[in-house]
Amino acid sequence: MSRQHPGAQERAGQRTGHRGTGRRVGTALRQLARVRPTGRGGALVVAGVVLAATGVVLDLPDLVGLGAAGVLSVAAACVALGWQRLDAGRGALDVERHIEPDPVVAGRSATTRRARARTGAAYERLARLRLSEQAAHELAGPSGIRARVRTHPDHIAVQYSLAPARRGRWPLGPVLTTRTDVFGLARTTQPLGPATRVSVWPRTTALSARTAALGDVDRAAAGARLASSDDSVLREYVPGDDPRRVHWAGSARQGRLMVRADESAGLRPATVLLDRRLLAPPAENRPGARPPSRPQVDDGEWAVELAASVATSFLGAGHPTRLVATSTVPTRTEHASGRRSGHAQILDATVDLTGVRGAAADEALTTTVRALRADRVRAEVTVAVLGPLGEGPRHAVASLGADGTSWALLLVPREPGSRHDVEPTVDDLRAAGWRVTTCSAGTPVERVWATLTEHVA
Repeated sequence: MSRQHPGAQERAGQRTGHRGTGRRVGTALRQLARVRPTGRGGALVVAGVVLAATGVVLDLPDLVGLGAAGVLSVAAACVALGWQRLDAGRGALDVERHIEPDPVVAGRSATTRRARARTGAAYERLARLRLSEQAAHELAGPSGIRARVRTHPDHIAVQYSLAPARRGRWPLGPVLTTRTDVFGLARTTQPLGPATRVSVWPRTTALSARTAALGDVDRAAAGARLASSDDSVLREYVPGDDPRRVHWAGSARQGRLMVRADESAGLRPATVLLDRRLLAPPAENRPGARPPSRPQVDDGEWAVELAASVATSFLGAGHPTRLVATSTVPTRTEHASGRRSGHAQILDATVDLTGVRGAAADEALTTTVRALRADRVRAEVTVAVLGPLGEGPRHAVASLGADGTSWALLLVPREPGSRHDVEPTVDDLRAAGWRVTTCSAGTPVERVWATLTEHVA
């Protein structure tokens, strides 16, 4: 083991100390640059300058000193505000954010922010602060944030609602604090606390996953035996359930209609495939950033909501389900089975999705389909949310129709010039055994799903 020379250790410590001092000085200078005189302070500066100039002209030293005292008092107030830090020292303040629910769903959420004082002196400082929250436009919505402030013995609680418009991860914070000195001569605005990344799930619509194509055939196709009453557990009734499976005693206890769900019967697993060519690419290489083209955003977000709705509905109906987005480096995605944990697993997978274009999109789709074929369970249900495909990608997707049940929801582009691949995609998929329906972005999700399931039936 090598031993460092004591002189080298001392020099390293000096360099570290110099860097720390430099950072503190830089922070103080940045804080000082945010300080501005108030109206009272500005008036005092003007009066001081006038008095000092008059004293010089009239050769009155006392008048010069009085004017200089006014100017120096404002300068001292500015330096004192600029040097003080709200998050350090005896009067340090903390910021805590509690988001409920977390993650949030696009369209509804509530979050609570708390600025907490560590000491009594800090609380006195907190009481003199004006607080405002910074939030991404995707979280605040067009009307901004309106907060309810409540004062407690040791903290100030600020509760407000968010209206997230799009899925993704959006910054919330830091808190902006505005404060003045004791005499009201200077004012400064400083950030307090770190920013919080808020995860936003896409909206989902409950769909009926019990159709004529997925009725009692599920159990026969999966090769499972019929279950006895000892194997059954209860779950809430969903439209399409066999009325003969209603458990009346359990329904009376729960106060809502319950049906028997056989653990050993094993419904078909389901895979929802999402083609990422439908999504807009991220702006400035930042995941979830707002792209410049609004029509693409609408189409892509609608496609994500459609895929997430189908996946969560299959999961709610008892099918082990996974949502797979196309990728050039696909990873093994396990089927989710738990109602709550599986719901979170599926929606978490959509938060950071962004689009790909051109040859990368074709490669991602082809590679993902190849991985699904190798990992596919017998008689698995596949629902693909796709855009129009070129010859190579659509032949790769068509190969999934050889086994199991394969359905496709084909999103028709808004631009007429890019619709030339719609009909060939529909024809090739149907020839390979797929059930296909075309749809347009913005159509109610339940209507699109009803069109597909009626077509299947």
